Amino acid sequence: MKSDFLKYQAQTTPHPLAMEISHAKGSYIFDTNQNKYLDFVAGVSASSLGHSHPKVIAAIKNQLDKYMHVMVYGEYVQQPAVDLSKLLAEILPDNLNKTYLVNSGTEAIDGAMKLARRFTGRTEILAAKNAYHGNSYGALSLMTHKDRTAPFQPMVGDIGHIRFNCWNDIQKISTKTAAVFLETIQGGAGFIEPLPGYLKKAKERCEEVGALLVLDEIQPGMGRTGTLFGFEHYGIIPDILVIGKGLAGGMPVGAFIASEDIMDSLSDNPKLGHITTFGGHPVIAAAGLATLQEITSSNLIEETIIKEQLIRKKLKHPLIKEIRGKGLMLALILESPEQVNQLILKCQDKGLILFWLLFEPKAVRISPPLTISNDEIIEGCQIILSTLDKL
Repeated sequence: MKSDFLKYQAQTTPHPLAMEISHAKGSYIFDTNQNKYLDFVAGVSASSLGHSHPKVIAAIKNQLDKYMHVMVYGEYVQQPAVDLSKLLAEILPDNLNKTYLVNSGTEAIDGAMKLARRFTGRTEILAAKNAYHGNSYGALSLMTHKDRTAPFQPMVGDIGHIRFNCWNDIQKISTKTAAVFLETIQGGAGFIEPLPGYLKKAKERCEEVGALLVLDEIQPGMGRTGTLFGFEHYGIIPDILVIGKGLAGGMPVGAFIASEDIMDSLSDNPKLGHITTFGGHPVIAAAGLATLQEITSSNLIEETIIKEQLIRKKLKHPLIKEIRGKGLMLALILESPEQVNQLILKCQDKGLILFWLLFEPKAVRISPPLTISNDEIIEGCQIILSTLDKL
């Protein structure tokens, strides 16, 4: 299987991990050699309820028996998409009451960019330096890392950048600005939290000049930081919310959410302002509804803070210089990229899955399923510590 993978499937790096997967359940992934791996990554925060959660599987099977794709997004009334959008409206602040369901977080970012320009009639978009919002042309254009954007120039135009957590740069938001795109917690940059009051000041500036604040919650959302959405920690409400990853329990999904007034601007002048064939797919929406219901009706969100405290308590080691992040969105900061590489690869050999972050080479990702048990956390931390002892 590995040789066919390398021969026929497009590769994203010259040296993929290439673990040959047999099956996955709960907090564990199993390879074709019957090895068992404790998953501290959850598909990069996507498998929020672990692998093969029974309620998600049941929702998928139930929908499969009724129908799959029947029509492009927005034309036919399909119960799973309606129910998911309705539940999101019920649990979000009043101004976030209309959802556009798409296929991924990066498509949701592109949709939000179009929506902001369409609604405001302005073209300038500001994003934060070192941000990561996805890899489509729109989302990639929000990035500042030239080594990633230069091979694909030209990027989408009229996009500027401000420094995350820089108070002075907030003044760059002007009457020319359609929207400011920020990650609630910067992911690829190293799980960097906003300073106290920073997001509130950015929101106030947007309101002063008539710009929209767009928050990317593709990673921090769905209970991962100890609240259902990360912005709840910081006392603000965005004009447009972008979500994805953990929304559908491991199925491909994204969404951008705004007020009815803002969102309806995509439906006319021109009509079909954003079009997607498979967005709101009934099977995906059914999985999303089951996932969201489970997260909001259980104690998983409250438990993320307890589990964070357990991880921080257990992971004390001279080579760990800092643990960044919140809830189960954590990054170990080591002394060097070489230590990071060794830790991730050696832990995999010992049955623990860790992963890198995109722009911070000294960071090791820890973003396990929200359903991970305390015993599993302790097991994983012991593997990390024993591995660090031998580096």
